[in-house]
This record gives sequence, structure tokens and C-alpha cells, in this order.
Amino acid sequence: MATPAPASFSHPSKLQRVLACVLCQQRKVKCDRKFPCENCVKTHVQCIPATLTPRRQRRVLPERELLHRLHRYEDLLRQNNIDLESLPTDTTAENESSQATTGHHPAHPDMASPPSSMATSEPDYEAKSIWQAMSEGIDDSSSSSHEGVRTQEFMVRRAWDQFSHDDDRLFFGSRKAAVDLVTLHPSPAQIFRLWQVYLDNVNPLLKVTHIPTLQPRVVSATGNLTIIDANLEALMFSIYCLAVLSLDAGDCQAMFGSSQEHLLTTYSFGCQQALSNANFLRTDDLDCLTALYLYLVSVRSSTVPRSLSSMLGVAIRIAQRMGIENETRLSKHSIFEAEMRRRLWWSLTIFDTRTAEKADGHVATLTPIWDCNVPLNVNDSDLWPEMKEPPVQSKSTDALFAVVCSELADFVRHAAFHLDFAAPALKVLAKDTELGMVEATMENKYLKFCSQSNPLHYMTIWTARSFLAKFGLLKHLSSYFNSPGHKGLGGDAERNIALSHALDALECDTKIMISPLMKGFHWFMGNHFPGLSYVHLAYDLRRRPANELSERAWEAMSDNHDARFMPLTTDSPFFKIFAKLILQAWDAREAVLRQSGRELVLPRVVVSIRQTMGSSSSSIGLQPSPGDSAVELTDSQMMNPTGFGDPNMINFGLPWADLYSNMSSDALLGFDMCQPELNMMSWQ
Repeated sequence: MATPAPASFSHPSKLQRVLACVLCQQRKVKCDRKFPCENCVKTHVQCIPATLTPRRQRRVLPERELLHRLHRYEDLLRQNNIDLESLPTDTTAENESSQATTGHHPAHPDMASPPSSMATSEPDYEAKSIWQAMSEGIDDSSSSSHEGVRTQEFMVRRAWDQFSHDDDRLFFGSRKAAVDLVTLHPSPAQIFRLWQVYLDNVNPLLKVTHIPTLQPRVVSATGNLTIIDANLEALMFSIYCLAVLSLDAGDCQAMFGSSQEHLLTTYSFGCQQALSNANFLRTDDLDCLTALYLYLVSVRSSTVPRSLSSMLGVAIRIAQRMGIENETRLSKHSIFEAEMRRRLWWSLTIFDTRTAEKADGHVATLTPIWDCNVPLNVNDSDLWPEMKEPPVQSKSTDALFAVVCSELADFVRHAAFHLDFAAPALKVLAKDTELGMVEATMENKYLKFCSQSNPLHYMTIWTARSFLAKFGLLKHLSSYFNSPGHKGLGGDAERNIALSHALDALECDTKIMISPLMKGFHWFMGNHFPGLSYVHLAYDLRRRPANELSERAWEAMSDNHDARFMPLTTDSPFFKIFAKLILQAWDAREAVLRQSGRELVLPRVVVSIRQTMGSSSSSIGLQPSPGDSAVELTDSQMMNPTGFGDPNMINFGLPWADLYSNMSSDALLGFDMCQPELNMMSWQ
């Protein structure tokens, strides 16, 4: 008997709605919704079911509504007497915002958290907007209400911007008459020569300008300086200033037929006027902020550090208003724009930190309270304004030096030993990254791919190693605060480690200063005199004159002295400080050698100082007397030190002077480390 077939339990498919065919819809006639339909049969045409036609996407914002809003905003601006031509233009495409940071990686990938944990625990560094809060809190869900709040915010800010048209005098003084900047520009031939000097000497170290996009603008502007954009003009003058600063005085005279001092004075004045024309104090333009930064770098050697630090505070505040230190706000810019802002923020922050330390200030800029990513290690040619995907990072690029400095700064701003001196209250945010891991990361990630025959690579290698050595010295010095009774750095083994770090830093500095490859970069090294190394060596060598590292220390100081300070003159107040430190330390060493009957060979640095002083060490009053333990310097002397070319080549500064001043007098053996002129040390 045949087995009956099993009943089918399949559910019938859901009937789809049958639409009129395409031609009937276009003709707006009734369709019988068959295939082919009666109308198409009669007209002998192909009947196309409507379901075969892709559904047209709904427009998010009809053009008519967009134009209506635009006219409404323009009417509001006119009602408030705001000139439409004065409004800033912003061509940033926000639809690229989600891609702005995807190419960035942690500075220390071996110590980074897994992506899944970072997504849930990463803090939000963006300050909340009161206007946005009011907009979100409106009960009316219509977009027009939210747009109204945003419009009011814009109108209020614009009204404040137009409150005064002459507030830039706060920085550069008032102008009785407009200055014709065309007369201050160099000739076209000299502009291109200065531009090339900037490309060779400045751009490789700072990397705050994108050469492939800036160069065509400079060429075009040079053709007609009367119609140049105000922000670009300020940037060009700042480039003139730094290009001139980076040259030797003799090269400057030979290339341009004018003294370096005259050119710096002319171009600095032009830059000030151009910045004022660009309304730099209220700017949101990256070119304008970059111009201000480059200008401040160019006046470094002729400005008192305390004054320069105050001026840099203005640049930092402008940068924060623009949000270039905040990844949330950077994500709203294109990949290219966000990357250039990161480069500027790190360069500005590092320079501000160094300047503030020379100004005897416990600077709090280089701290863990902001979240700007370290710049990508990519060439300028890998970046362009229209790019949609982040570039792939390379091992060795034209941004290498800036990236390495930024990564080291990123490490140190999270380091407890740095926060001990800069912002102790933020030590709760410190990371426990070992210095040895950072050294290994730098060597394996960057330095091993460098060639010492390449000027930029050579500069990167020895600057990075110098910074790491100084970090090691700082770490040992910070341990003093945690020692019982603040009585010192421990036994001889610990002191030798600290002394070795100081020697490493000094020797790295010497390698940079004596290399012929580094001639174009000496302007940068003028801001990084190894003051802490000299002070620590002098202190330790006087306390322990027979130390096993003494001979190496005296040779290292002699080599660095030959590289930086030849010839010497006695009219510099910094020379007097330097001479006193060195000769006091040598007196202790000389006494030990005489007692032991060993051969007495004067170090070159001691010979040079004594010859310069024109007498023996005993005739310059090295033994301190009560009330006269320090070389007295007036403010006017500090403003115009002479005798060493760039005063920053030997300007002592030591924000950690209290570290030494609190040590026992027996340990110091006569040093007065609390004197105001011994005031320089930098994390750099």
C-alpha cells in the first residue's frame, strides 16, 4: 500500500504589492497592474514593472529648504550689522571626520591597552558647550529650534568679535598709520632664497608647515604682493625671520648684502604688522597661529625668557580655543587638517615648555590633561587636503625628528619624575612606563633605521639619546624628594648612575655641535644648552673629586666647552657663572691630585677659563663669603648677555634649584644653587 505523501506545512510567501508600471506612472494613467498591462499592449511598447526600477533615495535636505535657511541666516547677519565679507570661510568637510584619527597609534604600542578596553575606558577630553546643552534641552524636537540656538551662539560670538576693531595693540602696540607691508618684503629673488633656507634649516626640525601645498601659494603671492591674504602674509614674514635666524652672520651678509641684525629687525617688524592685519588675537586660522608661533621662535634669542613665556601663553590659549589639542574636536576636521594641527600643537607645546623652564616657571603645559595624538611618521608627500584615508606610516620620513621629539614629550608628560617638578597634583595621572622600555622603543622603532650620514637622521639620533639621558638624570634627582629627610641621592652607586646620565647628555650635545652636518641646525641647539648636566657635574665633581668617572667628566666638559664657547669673553654674566662652577670643582680635584702625588694635567676647559680671566682661579674670589656666595646679576644684565653670540648658547636656568639648595651645606661645599642666575634645566 502506498504511503501517502506528507502534508506540506510551508507557509505561502507574502504577497507583494503590485505597482503600476513605469510608463503608466509617467503618463499618469490608470494601469491594470498586469504584465504586460493593457495600455502598453495597445501602444506596442515594452511594459516595465515598477519594482524593477531602483527606489530613489529620499533627499535629506531639499535645495529649496537649504536656500530658505541660507537667506534667513543672511538676513539675521544684516540685521545685526555684520559684514558678510568679513566672515571666515571654512572648507573643511565634516563627512571625513570619522577618518581623522584612524591612522594614529599609541606612542608606545607595546604598552597600549587592547582596542576593546580602550573603547570603553578612554576619557572624553572635550569641554562641554553650554549652548549645545541648551539646544539639547529644548522640548521641541524640531530641527529649527536647535538651529535657532546655534544661530544665537554664532551671533553672540560674532558680536563680541566686532566689539572692538583695535584690540591687537595689546600685543604689538598701537599704530598711528597703516604700514605698507609691500615695502618690507624682500625682492622676489630673495624671497625664494629665504624660502630655500627655511626648507633646509627650519622645516625639517619643526614640521609645522606643509611644503607641497604652501610652496605654490608662496610662489603665487610673490607674483603680486599687493593682494596677498593677510594670514599668508604673516606666515611668509615669520618664515623670513626664522630663515635669517638660522644663518650665520657671515652667510647672511654674503647672501643678502645686509647684516643679520638689520634683516631680523625689518622682518620682525613686518611680521608684527602682518599679524595685526590678520587679527591674530581672535584668529581661528591655522596659518595665522603658525605664523605667530614661528615669529615667537625667531625672537627667542633676543627676548627675556619670562617675557617670551608670557607671549607664548597667548599662543597656547589661541591654540586651545581652536581645539588643536583635543582629539574630539580634531575628528571634525579632514585627515590632512587634523594632522597639521597635531604637528603644530606638539611643536608649540615643546617650545613653550622649554621657554617656561628657562623663565623659572613650573610650567604645566606638558601634562597629561589633554589628548592630542602624536603626529604620524609620514612624509609631506603622503599628506594632501583631499585624502580620504590616513596614510601608512614609514620607518624613516622627513617628519622623523618632530615625531621622535613628540613621542619623547608624550612619555615625559605622563612621567611621575617630570610631574614632580611641573604639576605634582597631576601625579595621579602618571603612567608607570619604565624609561628602559622607552629607550628600547626609540631605538627599535626609529633610530636603528637612521643613517648618520643624513643630517636629519644624525640630529634625531643624538637629540633623542640626549633627551633620554636627561630623563634618566631627572628621574634620579626626583628620587631625592622621596628620600628620608631629603638628604641626598643615596650611595656612590646611585650617584654614579646620575653622573653617568649627565655625562651621556653632555657627550650627545657635543656630537651635535661638532658635526659639519649640523651647521644649519645650530640655531635650534642654541635653545638647548645642557645646563643641568654642567651644574650636576660641577656639584658632584666637587663633592667627589676622586670619583672613577672624574677623568671622563673633565674630558666631556672640555669637549663641550670647545664646541660651544670658543672664543670666550668676560663681559657675559653667564660666563661668570660658568667659570665659577667649573673652577670651584677643579680646585677640589686639584687638591686631591696634589695630596696623592699624581701628575697634575689641567683640563682644557680650566685652561681656557683661566686664560680668559687673565689670572689664576684664586684671584677671582672663588671662596664664598657670608652674603656673597653668588654672582649678582641685574635684570638688565640678564636681558642682554653678550660674549657667546646667541645668549641662549650658555644661559643657565634651573627650575629644580630647590632640589640642590635643600641639600646639606656639607654636600654642596660652598655652592649656592639657589642663586637666581643658576636657573636652567629642561626636560629637553
